[in-house]
Amino acid sequence: MNLLKSTKQFPKTHLVAVCTCAATVALALVFIPSQDVAAERGDKRQTIVLAAPSETQKTVSETTTKPTNQIDTAKAEATQPAIPVIALADTSPEPQLSAPTPVVEENWLRIKVRSGDNLTTLFKKAGLGANEMYPLINGIKPEKPFKRLMPGHQLEFLIVDGELSKLRLEKSKLESLVISKNESGYQIEKVERVPDVQHVYKQGNIEQSLFLAGQSAGLSQTKIMELAGIFGWDVDFALDIRKGDSFRLIYEELLLDGEVIKDGNIIAAEFTNQGKTFRAIRYTDSKGDSNYFTPKGESMRKAFLRTPVDFARISSRFNPNRRHPIFKTKRPHRGVDYASPTGTPIKSAGDGKVIFAGRKGGYGKVVIVQHGQKYTTLYAHMSRIKPGMKRGKRVKQGNTIGYVGSTGYATGPHLHYEFRVNGVHRNPLTVPLPHAKPLPKKEHKNFMPLAQEMVAQLETLAQTQIAAK
Repeated sequence: MNLLKSTKQFPKTHLVAVCTCAATVALALVFIPSQDVAAERGDKRQTIVLAAPSETQKTVSETTTKPTNQIDTAKAEATQPAIPVIALADTSPEPQLSAPTPVVEENWLRIKVRSGDNLTTLFKKAGLGANEMYPLINGIKPEKPFKRLMPGHQLEFLIVDGELSKLRLEKSKLESLVISKNESGYQIEKVERVPDVQHVYKQGNIEQSLFLAGQSAGLSQTKIMELAGIFGWDVDFALDIRKGDSFRLIYEELLLDGEVIKDGNIIAAEFTNQGKTFRAIRYTDSKGDSNYFTPKGESMRKAFLRTPVDFARISSRFNPNRRHPIFKTKRPHRGVDYASPTGTPIKSAGDGKVIFAGRKGGYGKVVIVQHGQKYTTLYAHMSRIKPGMKRGKRVKQGNTIGYVGSTGYATGPHLHYEFRVNGVHRNPLTVPLPHAKPLPKKEHKNFMPLAQEMVAQLETLAQTQIAAK
């Protein structure tokens, strides 16, 4: 009996031992990674593998409660969680840790030059000292790009790791200098951007003045003055303008990156004054000189300007029998008076040489210019003579020689202008003015087709605008 009893208990004791051993083996198998997983240890995917033990622990705890006949199944399940983890690591993007890290350059530091700035103050604003500035200045000799820094210029610094790598001086939107640091020192490069050019058409009718009509047409003040300058030899804009006069023109607009940066030259223009039409075409000859000519090739320029001041009013005409407004006696008025505000610039009517500049009796402050052997012009009652105007000074047509005033015998600010031919006073408003030299015949072959094309464009664009209205 005792023998039978002990025989029945023996298997139970062994079963408990077997279960205990099986659980221990299963737990050990979980924490001993397979060969594939061990190969990943120390690799970037190690962090992914180590994230799985919580699932593994859950599987192991469940196996400890399973019957003895399911131990092999539990052992197999305990090793499976590593398989999907590795698969996830293989399918994720892998960073290239062995590749060099790219160097990201810092942005350009832009500093606008203001009045009173110099290179030292600009470097200081950029956080740089003399140890960066002087090697650069000495390294780019004999070039002197910083000799004339003007307000409005812009300096741009490229600083990498606390050191100056490049310096760019932007003089305008079209012109800049780039100084680069290299192993041998500094290298300077001039960069010129070429703008895109488009043509713009404008037209207008004069109701009160050319200036107001030009503004109404969308022209800048500079462009209005340029238009007046082209036709200033044929039209006196102080005397001849009438209501109903008209103009039309084609000029260039310069664009950079699709943005208009400034107006270019007038390339064709037409002005109708009191029923008479004048046309001008801009032409650049084989030498690179640009001027305006009529469609027939005659120069728009004359040897003399009709009016030496812009947009002035005639207050007194040429009159040999005029009664003097101050002395109340009959005194010939041998010139034309142009009433204009004090300080208005006075221009030389033609190329010539100053033969007198100073005070001259009732003329007040006066300048007299000689043009060749035949012609002289006189400009009187100036508020001041432009510095540098003295006997022997050469002047070009259109150069400012003084400013409107009321010195001498004058009742108000105005310019008294005289025109003399061989010493004899002539009426400046009616005297025939000699033309400048016409276009050379060798240039006609290139000029004539251009002139015909531009005149046709003026006509076509005018008709198109009328139809649009």
